[in-house]
Amino acid sequence: MLRLLNFSKAYGTIPVLNTTNISLDQGIYWIKGTNGSGKSTLLKAIAGIIHSEGDIVAHETSINEQPVAYRKLISFAEAEPLFPEFLTGMDMIKLFASARDAKPGEEKPRLEEMNMLSYINDPVGTYSSGMLKKLSIVLAFLGSPQIILLDEPLITLDATSIQILYRWIVTQHDGQNTNFLISSHQPLDIDSTIHIKQLHISEGNIISLPA
Repeated sequence: MLRLLNFSKAYGTIPVLNTTNISLDQGIYWIKGTNGSGKSTLLKAIAGIIHSEGDIVAHETSINEQPVAYRKLISFAEAEPLFPEFLTGMDMIKLFASARDAKPGEEKPRLEEMNMLSYINDPVGTYSSGMLKKLSIVLAFLGSPQIILLDEPLITLDATSIQILYRWIVTQHDGQNTNFLISSHQPLDIDSTIHIKQLHISEGNIISLPA
């Protein structure tokens, strides 16, 4: 599903992450680590948002050799999403849907479930942090991504929305074989029948725990 080959990331002269070779098979992964350990950096590197050394290969597609094809496989929802304040939520959905080749109207059931229809046509500059989080999650699920990256998705979501997100994850994983990498300080209480695999980041090292 995903391979990190001679992967490393530094900010200036300060190393942040490093791994010689790590392979992740299909599944849902919980990325664990202390504050500042590099969880968000890892997700941003996998998403292709920030540059890293080495190579990242998703479903045999290299970020170095096939950057456009690679990025089409990945969706990413940031911990603290920022969007142009003058655009509406629906403007963002249309932009992402076009880029992701999403089916027309695909977003409607998700907007309804998350109770977003009353404000989706308002400028995102008027959104609360919870409303922004919901929008970023809906955008991440658009189209048919092979891997969805969720950075602290539970923060600012109410209890009902968290349960809806859990259901989306299970449905997407079971129905479309979508893989998930999720960073969260809170335990993931997704579904007792779903095996959650773990990645630990400690002192810059990325460790995949045995299944």
